[in-house]
Amino acid sequence: MPAPRAPRLAAGEDLPAPPQQARSLERRRKLLEAGRILFGRKGYEAASIEDITAHAGAASGAFYLYFRSKRQLLLVLMNELIQRLASLDLRPQGAADMRLGLRRFLAEAFRADVRYFGVVRAWQEAALSDAGLGRMQAALARWTEARILRVFQALQKHPDARPAPDLRTFARMMDRHFWSLLARGSQLPARDFHREIDTAADVIYYYLFRDPVREPER
Repeated sequence: MPAPRAPRLAAGEDLPAPPQQARSLERRRKLLEAGRILFGRKGYEAASIEDITAHAGAASGAFYLYFRSKRQLLLVLMNELIQRLASLDLRPQGAADMRLGLRRFLAEAFRADVRYFGVVRAWQEAALSDAGLGRMQAALARWTEARILRVFQALQKHPDARPAPDLRTFARMMDRHFWSLLARGSQLPARDFHREIDTAADVIYYYLFRDPVREPER
């Protein structure tokens, strides 16, 4: 089965073309970085364009040279996250201890997204009141769910896998949990966040695998 294609969230949006000059590219990058940080601190509604431009050290009018709205800046940031997600190698590596291997696998996957936790939080907030973003979020969730399902299907080929669990429903459930964890990641202490990753890995392990049969002690 071919790998699912990442959705293009900004398709059909009237985004200004990215600038060509190095100085303009740097200004745009600073605005995106400021948006990423302030969305994490304040959320979508509370982070104003004036806040973002001030944090970036730019004049308020400069924002509109690169984005027509705060919504467009959020779309660009989410597209950056999708590109990062799409580049992740989600093929589970063999491990003598499958439970430990799952914990390491999830920790590595989430490590790639840590800078975008606040963006996910802002995206989910904005999608509640913006029907267009809500449709994009539904397409994004279908894509991530399909990717998780492929991981579970690969894991089911392991000799210790349980026979024929409902992988599709389980993938949907875990996908929703992972999005929730991404959205809460900017607010969670690192210890609590890593504890949640370990718990998710344990849930996957106990759903997909039998415990190895131990030889009786003599």
